[in-house]
Amino acid sequence: MSLLEIIEVPDPLLRTQSAPVERIDDELKDFVARMFDTMYEAPGIGLAAIQVAVPRQLLVIDLQDPEEEGGEPVRKPHVFINPEILHRSDARKSYNEGCLSIPDQYAEIERPDVVRARWLDLDGKSQEGEFDGLMSVCLQHEIDHLNGVLFIDYLSRLKRDMMVKKVVKSRRERDKAAIL
Repeated sequence: MSLLEIIEVPDPLLRTQSAPVERIDDELKDFVARMFDTMYEAPGIGLAAIQVAVPRQLLVIDLQDPEEEGGEPVRKPHVFINPEILHRSDARKSYNEGCLSIPDQYAEIERPDVVRARWLDLDGKSQEGEFDGLMSVCLQHEIDHLNGVLFIDYLSRLKRDMMVKKVVKSRRERDKAAIL
């Protein structure tokens, strides 16, 4: 299956408000499979459709349990279609976040520790669940993408600008090396 291209800051598409998914069909299921392949290859633990230039309310997450000695990580894929957060806990927790659209940049971001969410699964069935820990952080991070928000938006303007400049510089160097 061919991989999708992950767009990077400062691409303005990343600031787009994603539209709801209207229909769950074989084409969407194939796209979800390609999203997972792209995320695993990157490697990452979450990917929103907008990060591959598709402004739809769709995201995939797989925190992957650590691999057994000498084996592959145990995959636990999750698909969220038209997700919405119903409740955020008052308790907050900081995590060192990164993003496939902001490669090699990380920052401590404080978010609600527990969230309750509702979404459609790949069968079109409504689901609801409560998440904590890394799953909560990842879900909030990816839903932010669907609303045109990046994790760097939680930082000071100075830190945010520095990260974007580093990504742009790194991409220029990468592109230059590819030409040679």
